Amino acid sequence: MKKSVLTAVFLSVMVSLINVPYASTQEIKPEKTPSERVEETRKQAIDFESPTYFPSDWESAETAYNDGSQKTETALSALADVYSELFKKTIPLYAQAREDEIMSARDNLIATGLAADYPEYLKKADDIALKAFDQYEAEDYYAARDTAAEALSEYELLQLGADVYLTRQEIIDRGFVQYDEENFDKADEIADIALDNYEAEDKIATAENAEEAMLRYDLILKNGWPVYSAGRSKSAAAERDQALANKVNIAVRDSFREADDIFNQAEENQNAEKFEEAALLYIDAEALFVIAGKETEEKRKRAVEMIRLAGEKIEESVGTAAEAERIIEGGSR
Repeated sequence: MKKSVLTAVFLSVMVSLINVPYASTQEIKPEKTPSERVEETRKQAIDFESPTYFPSDWESAETAYNDGSQKTETALSALADVYSELFKKTIPLYAQAREDEIMSARDNLIATGLAADYPEYLKKADDIALKAFDQYEAEDYYAARDTAAEALSEYELLQLGADVYLTRQEIIDRGFVQYDEENFDKADEIADIALDNYEAEDKIATAENAEEAMLRYDLILKNGWPVYSAGRSKSAAAERDQALANKVNIAVRDSFREADDIFNQAEENQNAEKFEEAALLYIDAEALFVIAGKETEEKRKRAVEMIRLAGEKIEESVGTAAEAERIIEGGSR
C-alpha cells in the first residue's frame, strides 16, 4: 500500500515537471530593438574598417545616423540594414588585406633563409594563420580578426629573431667581435634570454629582449664599420701602389682604370663617412687591382714567350741563310 502511494506521488511530480513550459528552464534572449541593431551593426562596420573601404557609403549612413528625424522604428531598421550591408561588403576586403599582410611577413621571413633551418618555428606561425582562415570560413569574424593579428605578430617576432641572428653572424664573419667583445658577449646573453622567453611563450619579454640584443649588435656594427673600412682602404691602396709600380696602368689600361674608378668611389664614400659602402667598394677595388696585376703578368709572360719564339726563328733564319750561302759558294767553285 505504501509503495503504491509513493509511486503515485512520484508520477504526479514527473507529470508536473513535464508540463512546465520549456521557456521556464531556458533563458530566452529578447529580440533586439531597431535602435540596438543599429548600434550593433554600426560597431561591426567600424571594427572592420568599413569607413576606410567605402567612405562615401559610410558618410551617407552616418548622415542618417546623426539625423534626429530618422529615429522611427522603420527608419532605424532600414539604417541597421545599411550598416549590415556595408559590413558584408567590407569583410572580404578586410580579410584580403589581413591575408596580404600575413603573406608578406611570411615571405620576408622565408627570404632570410632561416625558416628552412628551423621549420618548427615557421609551422607554429602557419598553424595560427590557418586557424584564422578556418574561423573566417566559419564566419566567426571577430575571432578570425584576433587570430590573424596573432599570426602576424608571430611572423614579425620570428623576423626579429632572424634579424638578430643574421646581424650577429655578420659581426662574426667580418671580424667585428674584436672591436667590442664585452658588448658582444652581453648581446649574446640577452639574445639567449629572448630565446628562453620565446620557448616559454612570453612574447612581450621575447620582443623586449630581442630588441635590446639587436640594439647592441647594431652598435657593434655601427662602430666596427669605420675601423674595418680604414683597414680595407689601406689594403686597396697598397694593391694600387703595387699596380702602379708594376706599370699595370700602362700594360692593361682599361682594367686598371676600372679598378681605379671604384677605388675613387670608395674614397668619396669614406670622406662622406659612409663607411659600410666605402668598405665594400675598397674590397672590390682591391680585387680588381689584383686581377689587373695578374693580367699584366700573363701579358708579360706571353710577350717574353713571343720574343723567345721570334729569337728562335731568327736564329733558324740565320742558320738557313748561312747554309744557303755555303751551298752557293760551293757550287761556284
